[in-house]
Amino acid sequence: MSQPNWLSSILMLRCPKCRKGPLFQSGKISRPGSLFSMHSACPHCKQSFEPEPGFYFGAMFVSYGINTALFIASWIALSLVYPNYSLFLLLSLLVGIVLLSLPLSFRLSRSIWLALFVRFDPSTVNSGNH
Repeated sequence: MSQPNWLSSILMLRCPKCRKGPLFQSGKISRPGSLFSMHSACPHCKQSFEPEPGFYFGAMFVSYGINTALFIASWIALSLVYPNYSLFLLLSLLVGIVLLSLPLSFRLSRSIWLALFVRFDPSTVNSGNH
C-alpha cells in the first residue's frame, strides 16, 4: 500500500509526520462538541499535536480563507440559480453554510496549519510505537 502524499494526508486529517495516525478523536454528530476533540499526540508515531501554547492561533487565518472561499462559491451559486435573491436569503444561506461546515473547516484548518510546520519522516511509517 502506498503512503499518502502531503495533500492527501491533510485532507484525510492524518499526522503530517507519519501520515498514518489520525489528528482527531472519533466524534459523534449526536455530541457536537466531540467533533472538535483532537489527540494530544499521534497514536502511531507519538508526534505532539500541541507543539506550544497558542500554536493553532494561525489556523484561524486558514479557517478564514476556507470560509471566504465557501462564501464566494455560495454567493456565485445563489446568483446563478436565483438572480433576484434578497439580502436576507443571502445572509441566511451564509449562516447555514458556516454552521454546517464548522466541524470540517475547524479540522481542515488545523490539519493544514500543523502540516506547514511538521515535516514528513519516512522512518516513522513502519516503526509505529504501539
